[in-house]
Amino acid sequence: MPSRLLIFASGICGAAGVALAAVAAHGGFSNVSDAATFLLAHAPAFLAIGLIGFNAPLRWAAALLCAGVALFSCDLAVRDLTDDRLFAMAAPAGGFMMMLGWIGIAVAAFLPRRLIG
Repeated sequence: MPSRLLIFASGICGAAGVALAAVAAHGGFSNVSDAATFLLAHAPAFLAIGLIGFNAPLRWAAALLCAGVALFSCDLAVRDLTDDRLFAMAAPAGGFMMMLGWIGIAVAAFLPRRLIG
């Protein structure tokens, strides 16, 4: 069964990525450009996971990816646009969450078929 929430997250990541890419192109913000890249790279992953349907292992991995990319990208954008940060260690925490999410997806490939649909 498709996940509307992940399909929604895909659309938001894609739109935010394009918007931040435009901001970076016109303002020369390198952190904003990196944030756009991460958002645009993860948008298709959320769409794919959302469309194929999934159960708990992939749901947790996708949740980690979503939270991680949001935290990481927001912190990078805030750094460029306000000369401040979201909070201490926000980008590293987001990056770690993304890594765990991708590892979760990799592990799900080896779970018994009945667990992954």
